Amino acid sequence: MKLSVSYLLCISFMRVDITALRDHLRQPGIVLAATGWTTLTVPLIFGVSCLATGLDAHSPDLFLALMLQAVASPMMAAPALAALMGLDSTLVLITLVASTALVPLTAPLFAYAFFGSTLTLSPLALGLKLFAILGGSLFVAAAIRWIVGTPAIKQHKEAIDGLNILILLIFVAAVMGAVAGSFLADLVKMIKLALFAFAVFFALLGVTALIFRRIGQERALALGLMVSQRNMGLMLAATDGALPGLTWLYFALCQFPIYLSPQLLKPILRKLTSRHSRKADLVVKATGES
Repeated sequence: MKLSVSYLLCISFMRVDITALRDHLRQPGIVLAATGWTTLTVPLIFGVSCLATGLDAHSPDLFLALMLQAVASPMMAAPALAALMGLDSTLVLITLVASTALVPLTAPLFAYAFFGSTLTLSPLALGLKLFAILGGSLFVAAAIRWIVGTPAIKQHKEAIDGLNILILLIFVAAVMGAVAGSFLADLVKMIKLALFAFAVFFALLGVTALIFRRIGQERALALGLMVSQRNMGLMLAATDGALPGLTWLYFALCQFPIYLSPQLLKPILRKLTSRHSRKADLVVKATGES
């Protein structure tokens, strides 16, 4: 589990477009706002909502799952999924890198504030493990870029994509280990948990897109996609998988909306594309008439 997460992180860091990152850093306002939202505000909203509804007392395992989901950085595959859907993958990438860099600092703070004794791993140990995983992956990625060079990495893009898919398959297979048995044991409970996972996914996506709508619908949707896809694998690796059964099951079911998102969001993207096409046609027509 931990090795597959480290490999995925390493591949993502290795393929960072330095030029694109520099371009976005020249105008960092949107990136800073999106980083603050996904790294600080989202965990705070999750924590306060869970405490206000008494979820921490009624279902501590689900509370733990939600908080680990909230404090996690966006998933490393988010830029690739955004690009697949024709959205601004560069904005997603730079925000992802910035928020990922903050996770070893923010996750322990929220763990201390909300987890209490629910998490057996201390907040300090959690921060150190996150720092070790992220720092180690970044170091290896930088070494590979320095040894083989950026042109070689771009040249072998398809092979790297294939390796990425194989590692994702290993990770998903490990997370999904107990899902089939749990469905057979309690079908109604699992359906409810799956629906809840989808609801959390779309709530994060919708609220984020609504908050950032002023920067344009497509870019706001790209940020919504990023925020809704939390890197729960990183939290599993940081805790060495020492989590309750319900927490594991929720993490596993959260993979469905993440990997189905390109298909689930097709109607929205089709509507946006159609709207832009109509606007372009109107502009061309107005220009021709003038």
